[in-house]
Amino acid sequence: MRRRICIVISLLIMCLYPVYAIEEDNTIIINDRQLQNHISNIGLKILNSNKIDVRMIFVYKNKNDKIKLEPGLTKRQIIVYDKDIQFASEDAEIAAFLSREICKTAESYTGIWRGIVTSVQIKCAPKKYQIFFDKRAVDFMVKAGYNPLALITFMNKSYPQKRYDKISRTNLTSKRLMNIYEYIYTKYPYYLKNNEYIENESYQNFLLTSINNRKKLEEKIKTGSKKAIDYE
Repeated sequence: MRRRICIVISLLIMCLYPVYAIEEDNTIIINDRQLQNHISNIGLKILNSNKIDVRMIFVYKNKNDKIKLEPGLTKRQIIVYDKDIQFASEDAEIAAFLSREICKTAESYTGIWRGIVTSVQIKCAPKKYQIFFDKRAVDFMVKAGYNPLALITFMNKSYPQKRYDKISRTNLTSKRLMNIYEYIYTKYPYYLKNNEYIENESYQNFLLTSINNRKKLEEKIKTGSKKAIDYE
């Protein structure tokens, strides 16, 4: 009798487990679809608000997705991996990430051979384009109705700091953050005068770690210098 009961219980468990597994998988699929739609909507809002009249799509890919995707820049599709936005805590920070990627993709439409040469240059020499894309991303965010300071909070949380950048293919994150800050200070001072992020922990950390760099900016403003600052 006990053996029969054990068999019945075992069969019930075997029957029920796949149902739960399927339900869990479906939940993941639904969440991914929702996030995909959300990312696409933010991206399209940036494109439309900035009158960017070249085609590009937004593709979300999580770590469990085994499907291989074509290279993003050359195929004009912006691939958003889950690790790319894991530190984003609001739409403005997702917009910050997408705005930079949109800058790169839009630039890939310029130049000879329908932008092929430009795409290769961006891939081979990203350091040359980083500051340019950072500043243009600020413009894109403002026109789309997002606070550009979110680019600072997002990058401050997401991008590590290297020791040097003299022989690196990328700029120091601290330099990039200060160039973004100076650009906002110069072109969009409203956002600093009415700072919604003043109590944001990531923004506060940026202020803490950029004291020396911001002193350089203060000196530049005081003297009226037009020379680019060599931030640290």
